[in-house]
Amino acid sequence: MITWDDFEAVELRVGTILKVEDFPKARKPAYQLLIDFGPELGQKRSSAQITALYSKEELIGKQVIAVTNFPPRQIANFFSEVLVTGFADENGHIVLSQPERIVPNGARLI
Repeated sequence: MITWDDFEAVELRVGTILKVEDFPKARKPAYQLLIDFGPELGQKRSSAQITALYSKEELIGKQVIAVTNFPPRQIANFFSEVLVTGFADENGHIVLSQPERIVPNGARLI
């Protein structure tokens, strides 16, 4: 069990994907994402293993939920600044977690 303070320490925020590029140096198939988290956080980069279910084109403009207060993590030659969240389907492919309706970029899960 975690405490309420533990939960509040994790910043889950909404951002809109602006740019998607292939990430050939990743060990598992992945994209490099550029995500807009609004005026407070700005644009952040993330590596996401979501190539099985999503094309680059369909990701542009999609809102996603990400952990925004982890330290950057180096993956090959890329620094991932946020962790995009999702759930594994029955085949182990990641389904992105998203808000049910459009919300302002940078909105925090409460």
